Amino acid sequence: MARHSGRMSAQPVIRTADSGDGELLGELDRRAWSPLHAVTPRPQPPYDPFFDSDHRPREFLVAELEGELVGYVRLVPPTRLACNAHVRQIQGLVVDGRARGRGVGRALLRAAMHEARRQGASRITLRVLGHNEPARALYESEGFAVEGVLPGEFLLEGGYADDVLMGRSLARAAPPVS
Repeated sequence: MARHSGRMSAQPVIRTADSGDGELLGELDRRAWSPLHAVTPRPQPPYDPFFDSDHRPREFLVAELEGELVGYVRLVPPTRLACNAHVRQIQGLVVDGRARGRGVGRALLRAAMHEARRQGASRITLRVLGHNEPARALYESEGFAVEGVLPGEFLLEGGYADDVLMGRSLARAAPPVS
């Protein structure tokens, strides 16, 4: 990640991903892999393309600090069913370790809620591993509540991890981006 004047800019810039971001997002995903949040094994070469028929650029918002891509969030309808078309689901929020503590995750989360509202959604949900306390604290601080827990849903590195389902209404505005 490039640095200018010895420090990154204070505010992340959030934009929709484009097809040219795939390689950088793949590298970010591999760098940020951690048993804290991953339910898949550590990626190994040869790497699959980041974007494919199931993961399209328009589903991703990316964060940049001083022109460097430092995070993303994926926002999609949870199913193809018309009866829950009013819901959007976050299926991945990643921040480069070197950019943590700079408000990138919060900016991405707020941008995802704004985009979900723009798409006509009235509710947003996500899933997070029970032991991922930093992510859970962020989500709770932005109005998400635990709506269900699947105990021991994943066997990760020799231990069982809970799958925590969280959600919130989009009827009330999110706090302003700071």
